[in-house]
Amino acid sequence: MMDAARRLMSFQFTFFLFYLQAVLFGNPTDTRTVPMTISNLEDVLNHNELVFVNFYADWCRFSKMLEPVFEEASNTVPAAIQNVVFGKVNCDTETEVAQKFGISKYPTLKLFRNGRVQKREYRGQRSVEAFKEYIEEQMKSNIREVNDLRELNDIDGKKRNIIGYFNSKESPEYKTFQQVASNLRDDCDFSVAVGEISKKERISGDNIIFRPPRTKDQDMVYLGSLVNKDLLTAWTTDKCVPLVREITFENGEELTEEGLPFLILFHNPDDANIVQKFNQIVSRELLHEKGNINFLIADGTKFTHPLHHLGKSTKDLPVLAIDSFRHMYLFPDISQMNVPGKLKQFCADLHSGKLHREFHHGPDPTTPPQIAGQDQQQQQQQGGGSAPQEKRPTTPPESQFVKLAPSKNRYTLLKDEL
Repeated sequence: MMDAARRLMSFQFTFFLFYLQAVLFGNPTDTRTVPMTISNLEDVLNHNELVFVNFYADWCRFSKMLEPVFEEASNTVPAAIQNVVFGKVNCDTETEVAQKFGISKYPTLKLFRNGRVQKREYRGQRSVEAFKEYIEEQMKSNIREVNDLRELNDIDGKKRNIIGYFNSKESPEYKTFQQVASNLRDDCDFSVAVGEISKKERISGDNIIFRPPRTKDQDMVYLGSLVNKDLLTAWTTDKCVPLVREITFENGEELTEEGLPFLILFHNPDDANIVQKFNQIVSRELLHEKGNINFLIADGTKFTHPLHHLGKSTKDLPVLAIDSFRHMYLFPDISQMNVPGKLKQFCADLHSGKLHREFHHGPDPTTPPQIAGQDQQQQQQQGGGSAPQEKRPTTPPESQFVKLAPSKNRYTLLKDEL
């Protein structure tokens, strides 16, 4: 009897040791989704290269549908890829975390790279295979290495390009460049020339330049410290995130979700001149509107539907309009865009409500100047005594870009401000 009791106690003790080992020293490649709270948030984000986070609510039906798929994906991807974590945040209990990252719909999927949240959410297919492909793509280097400087003449001239010239990939300068390039992979194209082939571009040492789109021989040199990550990030962000952005069907949901009215130039893709003029005018006259209005350009040969609702077609390009997410307002004469103050007033009229009033009720009334010593009867006589014309209400075209906003068939929206 005593022997049986000792054997039972021995078994229980052994089982306890195995359990304790599993809890304290579990497999470091364990791929289960990590619950994230305000207490472990910074630790998880800062100790992993990629953290893919599901912001959810238990009561949200879309969150419930996603949960088993996301969990299975978390058990699939990191098995082959190191330093990747799938995380989840219960936004009902972790309200501080949800507010920190501006969560306005469930589920929201955000990617964090080296502790920094990426600007673009994941908005693709919600399947194990899609998540796996997404993470694998995110783990690839986004830096193109050239073997001959002449190859840099073939980079996409329509995009914003950052080009680095380095002596060695092992240098701290290159490592800093690599981190910045990884964090801003959605905003710029990055290329490097390393070693002997870059020698003539490194007369005074390693070098980084910015090549603006649609330009030639207008490269801008970075003059700061090449090992100061924050400084290089700030400079690169300034060059890579333009004041005027291009809207496409791929990023339309993302831009619409920002909730700012669009000032949008529809243009022919071959008309680089009007795009350049629009950029110059916005930079010169509308910087104060940053944060109030999104300045955008759109390929008018693709966005024909909004043009149609404005009563325009591709033959009328370029066309300039505001989409307030309720109505669209046409800038009356595109040739007047260059006139100082015209575009600024157009935006001011949106904020004051004048555009809306005039589309519904015609032009705002203007009061003629009063002439000293002239009575009302004399003014009527001079005016011919004609009765004012009746204003006929009109209806501006409905917003077309609001239709690109996150769908209620895919998300539970916490607010509907558009």
